[in-house]
Amino acid sequence: MTIRVVLADDQTLVREGFGSLLRRARDITVVGAASTGDEAVRLARETRPDVILMDIRMPGLDGIAATARIVGDPALSGCRVVMLTTFETDENVFSALRAGASGFLTKEVEPEELRRAVRVVAAGEALLSPSVTRRVVSQFAHRPVPAGDPDARLSVLTARELEVVRLVAAGLSNDEIAASLVISPLTAKTHVQRAVTKLGVRDRVQLVILAYETGLRVPG
Repeated sequence: MTIRVVLADDQTLVREGFGSLLRRARDITVVGAASTGDEAVRLARETRPDVILMDIRMPGLDGIAATARIVGDPALSGCRVVMLTTFETDENVFSALRAGASGFLTKEVEPEELRRAVRVVAAGEALLSPSVTRRVVSQFAHRPVPAGDPDARLSVLTARELEVVRLVAAGLSNDEIAASLVISPLTAKTHVQRAVTKLGVRDRVQLVILAYETGLRVPG
């Protein structure tokens, strides 16, 4: 299967550089390039890509707003957005994840890591590095823990699925979850996928955010 990619960045060198790196992979095709958020949304609707590499900061409609529009369009439900940023500590990273991005990459990413990231996201997974998890945790660190009964949104999950989501929110991979619960990696992956489906979220990143929002996982 060929993975269709749209590049959105206001810097020509970034678009051309990433495009050149991606075209070296036989299973990846660049189907469009945009220099603004508005162009990215338009190209997404015209080309229906599997993955969009989206710069956070662009003139006019920025990457976060463009991501929200793309994620909110039912016709683009199969499209995943990966945010591009210059620094891992970009203050807008959390906002991008809340908008529905499936993860982020720094623009200094190594060529093979770039191609691997596109494949991972196209397969429906998320780029959830420890730094992303820390970013999510920091946003909730000073908020009061929800009191009273568990959030109603979690009632659709089984006890094991709740346990798995709690471990996802701690930043564990499927293999690490499997080792922690003494189950197979495939079983761990199945539990994660079922939780994503039941909770109506897009991917692993959104699972982490929901876990902290509902108090299922608390900082520390």
